[in-house]
Amino acid sequence: MVKYILRRVAISTVVLLVGSVLLYFLITISGDPLEDLRESQSPNRDNQMRQRSANMGLHLPWWERYIVWLRGAASCVIGQCDLGTNREGVPVGGMLTVAASSTLRLVILATLLSIVIGIALGILTAIRQYSGFDYAVTFMAFLFFSLPVFWAAVLLKEYAAIRFNNWLADPNISLFFMIGAGLVAALAVGLAVGGGLRRILISMGATFAFVVGILYYFDVVRWFTQPSVGLPVFILASAGAAALILAMTMGFDNRKVVTAVGATTGIGIVAYAILRGMLLSSPSTGFLLLCFAFAILVAVACGYLLGGFSRKHAIGLSIGVAMVMSFIALMDLMLTNWSHYYSINKRPIPTIGAVTPNLNGDYWQSFIDVATHLMLPTLVLMLVSLAGYTRYTRASMLEVLNQDYIRTARSKGLPERTVITKHAFRNSLIPLTTIVAFDFAGLIGGAVITETVFGWKGMGELFRAGLANVDPPPVMAFFLVTGIAAIVMNLVADLMYAVLDPRITR
Repeated sequence: MVKYILRRVAISTVVLLVGSVLLYFLITISGDPLEDLRESQSPNRDNQMRQRSANMGLHLPWWERYIVWLRGAASCVIGQCDLGTNREGVPVGGMLTVAASSTLRLVILATLLSIVIGIALGILTAIRQYSGFDYAVTFMAFLFFSLPVFWAAVLLKEYAAIRFNNWLADPNISLFFMIGAGLVAALAVGLAVGGGLRRILISMGATFAFVVGILYYFDVVRWFTQPSVGLPVFILASAGAAALILAMTMGFDNRKVVTAVGATTGIGIVAYAILRGMLLSSPSTGFLLLCFAFAILVAVACGYLLGGFSRKHAIGLSIGVAMVMSFIALMDLMLTNWSHYYSINKRPIPTIGAVTPNLNGDYWQSFIDVATHLMLPTLVLMLVSLAGYTRYTRASMLEVLNQDYIRTARSKGLPERTVITKHAFRNSLIPLTTIVAFDFAGLIGGAVITETVFGWKGMGELFRAGLANVDPPPVMAFFLVTGIAAIVMNLVADLMYAVLDPRITR
């Protein structure tokens, strides 16, 4: 395995080196970096041209400039990176740090959401092949996959931000909208539930009544400007999430697993009830991370101590419940502080940038501001990736479900839930591993359009500005990060094959 890793790293390094030479050469011949100054009527034009030439090293041939850049980039191995300066003399290393952190924050969230939702939908559609739910999800997947990124981004800016902000000025929900939303939700649930006609009609009726009722309640209490969740809703949502996770995986027959998940849920509810006041009055990022780490440790301890012979499954499900509860708690804290944020920002859903300039707010107001700026670009990237994950998961699951060992597991009397989650799902992840690895690396480079539309100062802006200005160092920094990300994720995918399937050896 060590020899394989070293061989792959060596080959990838050569590919990266050849690619960097070619890219640097293409940038230098793509235009004139002094073109804008040559056309300038400024009295100090000559001084500006000399200064830019000195910053970019234009007195040297392109290959000597490349060697200088390569020497500085290679110094990153010993922790002394020198990626040069842009044409204005600003160090590219500092620009790269800011841009990479901004893009990774966006890409990681979009990728995680796409993986979780896409794989779940893919499994459900494979299990219920040729059902109404399968056809509906397939149609939406092809629709999202075919949407141009820039067009979807513009639509979201218009309807999910601009018009929604206008509506928040007087958030009245009409009866027509309540009925329409109830019908759409009822149709979606009817397609998802399946079964007999009576079951479908009951599910659709209950969903319609619930959606209309909750929208009427939101309209009466003006929930959209003064939202709240509160501890009772947190308790109900946490218990419901734990029950749903158990129902979709192990079921309720294994008492040890149910006990471990129940203990995790109970301890989480009590801990949040105690810490909620402190999280609202004196929050900090370190405190939030500490609480999240405590939730994971509690989940591991409950699964290990109470899981019995199913300890491995108990730990995994307990961790899943702890993560969902942590997300619900975070939503409660944010919604509790929403009215304070709305008081200083009457258009809370932004359409451009990563933060609101000159926002004078406390910790939670700043936190909500960052979260709202992430919403639309994350949603655009998620929808595009979600479609691919859904289709790949469905195809992989259908192939695995037709294998002999799946029929053998069913013939032995194993519950269908166990057959799907323990036997079929693990083996269906093998082709998905490659997709996830390349998609994560590709999103870093593919976020150029999304970042441009939303004015996000990330890796896309760094690449676009460098290319437009015929300025090699910023573009080479972009290439260095995306190239290394592609190599690392490809290597991780290869290693994961052996973890998922022990039959795969090097």
